Amino acid sequence: MRIRRLSEGTVNRIAAGEVIERPASVVKELVENAVDAGAKSIDVTVLAGGRSLIQVVDDGHGMTADDLRIAVERHATSKLTDDDLVRIDTLGFRGEALPSIGAISRLTITSRWQGDDEAHEIRIEGGRQSHVRPAARVTGTSIDVRDLFHAVPARLKFLKSERAEMIEVASIMRRLSMAYPAIAFTLTGDGRRILDLPINSAQGRLADVMGKEFMDNAVPVDHRRDTIRLEGHAGLPTFSRGQTNMQFVFVNGRPVRDKQLTGAIRGAYADFLMRGRHPAAALFLTCPPDGVDVNVHPTKAEVRFRNAQHVRGLVVSGLRAALAVAGHRASSTVGRDTVDAFRRHRPMRPVFAERAAGYAMQAPTPSGFAEPAAEFAGGDGISADVQTTDETATTEDHFDKPLGAARTQFHENYILAQTRDGIVIVDQHAAHERLVYERMKEARARDSIATQPLLVPEVIELDPVSVERLAAAAEDLATSGLVLEAFGPASIVVREVPALIAGIEIADLVKNLADELESVGQATSLDERMDHVLATMACYGSVRSGRRLKPDEMNQLLRDMEATPHSGQCNHGRPTYVELKLSDIERLFGRK
Repeated sequence: MRIRRLSEGTVNRIAAGEVIERPASVVKELVENAVDAGAKSIDVTVLAGGRSLIQVVDDGHGMTADDLRIAVERHATSKLTDDDLVRIDTLGFRGEALPSIGAISRLTITSRWQGDDEAHEIRIEGGRQSHVRPAARVTGTSIDVRDLFHAVPARLKFLKSERAEMIEVASIMRRLSMAYPAIAFTLTGDGRRILDLPINSAQGRLADVMGKEFMDNAVPVDHRRDTIRLEGHAGLPTFSRGQTNMQFVFVNGRPVRDKQLTGAIRGAYADFLMRGRHPAAALFLTCPPDGVDVNVHPTKAEVRFRNAQHVRGLVVSGLRAALAVAGHRASSTVGRDTVDAFRRHRPMRPVFAERAAGYAMQAPTPSGFAEPAAEFAGGDGISADVQTTDETATTEDHFDKPLGAARTQFHENYILAQTRDGIVIVDQHAAHERLVYERMKEARARDSIATQPLLVPEVIELDPVSVERLAAAAEDLATSGLVLEAFGPASIVVREVPALIAGIEIADLVKNLADELESVGQATSLDERMDHVLATMACYGSVRSGRRLKPDEMNQLLRDMEATPHSGQCNHGRPTYVELKLSDIERLFGRK
């Protein structure tokens, strides 16, 4: 078969297959063009999930008649001042969006250049364009895309339901609006206003899009390294989600879904979240245009950095620094969820409550058993093992502390503390686990983890694979305070342990470390692997459930939590304490 050139219409349909995946892709390309045109207001209207109509109207600087003729040709763009493909300071320049959209739909563009006396219009249907003709319109541009994919009906079979496509369009609009709070955005779907975002501040726009709850449970991020800056807000670890739909990343104002940046966020939260949980964050990365290639993907959803490891390190260190400032804070939703859990248990119906009260009042007490009955009613049958603190150990100063003054320990695992305006319930094992972990990390960073030699080295029998795995990591484990070596093909001998966890069951620890080293694998960095090791050690070295604490021990634990970063969540991402305000408690009892 002889080689031949493809027709212009075929070329445009091939490009459309790369650039236009679904209606949301059309919205993204057109709204980005409106942003680059200097618009201050962008209105999007969608019918039937984008199949019937996508209309984007902006008040940007518009286009002249000559601009309209060129705009619908392939590889024509106003976003490059010269042929420099490295320094890109706009949202895109491939020059394929408009001709690609016109090749698979009925496209109408009406625009008026600022200062011109009249507007002009051009139409494209299935790749065939009309002549430019005069039209009526104020300064700016209006683009109508009707009957999307009518020229390639096979593509319609791959679209999801109208509702699903509308959700994706709204998601695109939200991401773009977060990057440009100085622009007003509206989105109308099938006659219903879905988004209405007026001009706002950066924080105000984040609250509009991600919700006030996110802003209440997020810490600000502002980190610099050389010419790169990371800004935004990161959610507290206890404000995590089961999916990544609350993660937004922007590079030089461009919303991206980049695996490398997503991995950096995951690495920054690795110490704080259990598997299957994902943080919430809105991060804005600013770097010189020649330090990032934004043109590596047809839809411009991915980027490539000149120094990828440098950027990853910036993201990880910036997020960890921001989370460290949060100190012992835990998500405010923890207390609210606790209250909601109480409310989900329906109280006894009033009629039955009245009958029960009546029966209790009428029940006679047999003669001679009055004292035993009164003793039983006095409450000595409480199932919790309550240990009340000595009143002299509770001072007024403790009430003013964030976690208050310890009042009691119940079920030999939970500490109840009183603050000026509520109560705090602390999981003593989870809290102490985090404290030990943070101390060990700090000591390892100083290369000064204190060790305690075992009077009699302990020999632990394992399977040969686990022995080999531990022996290979022996040098790294020694930096964490655990000194061991292979002792034959099926056993390990432990000679020293970290002083912070002295007295633990060493055999159980070593077996769990072998499993942990297998689960994290070699793909993670050495620091991350060693953090997993320290977390496992801390779990074994912390105050165990079932241990009774004295009043001064309980208060000391509370004070240590207040002074330790990340103490609001344990090493597995669960909250270490729940705070209930007095107003919450009063609502539980119907007082408010």
